[in-house]
Amino acid sequence: MHNGTTITQFIIEEQRHIENATGDFTSLLNDVVTACKVISNLVNQGELVGILGAAGSENVQGEEQKKMDIITNDVFLKTNSWAGHLAAMASEEMDDIYHIPSQYPKGKYLLTFDPLDGSSNMDVNVSVGTIFSILRCQSDCQNPTADDFLQAGTEQVCAGYALYGPSTMMVITTGNGVNGFTLDQNIGEFI
Repeated sequence: MHNGTTITQFIIEEQRHIENATGDFTSLLNDVVTACKVISNLVNQGELVGILGAAGSENVQGEEQKKMDIITNDVFLKTNSWAGHLAAMASEEMDDIYHIPSQYPKGKYLLTFDPLDGSSNMDVNVSVGTIFSILRCQSDCQNPTADDFLQAGTEQVCAGYALYGPSTMMVITTGNGVNGFTLDQNIGEFI
């Protein structure tokens, strides 16, 4: 049994303080947390599953992509596309924004992320992380453009990061302080 509050409990308790909350943001944040758990598992396995090394391509910044850059980007896209909370996503690993596929409902949020910041450190077993930000879609949520992502930092609904190292930590803010959690691998939950 763990001592502490799980990130899921924390997010739900925070939702209860927001009048007329629909649960969309809560579900979206839980999907982001799930993606970070999957990435934590992949990072821990490293070369055991053949995911280290260069991919032979460059990201939008002109940086050499690692295999894990591509794999973790796909994890974020797959985990966050289907639930109907997002209008679009933007990633350091993609040249353009990612529109939610037409078979899924579109939501009112935008998600930006670097799925594995510092991925070149994986080859030497140094900590790496995920950085993310959630924004409200301010205009046409059915067909957002890159301009919709260009909002002031104060417009963020949530920002956070996950740090993958000897333990996996997640730090988030939704505007009321900063909260940190550590992944308990035994139960698969951030505490």
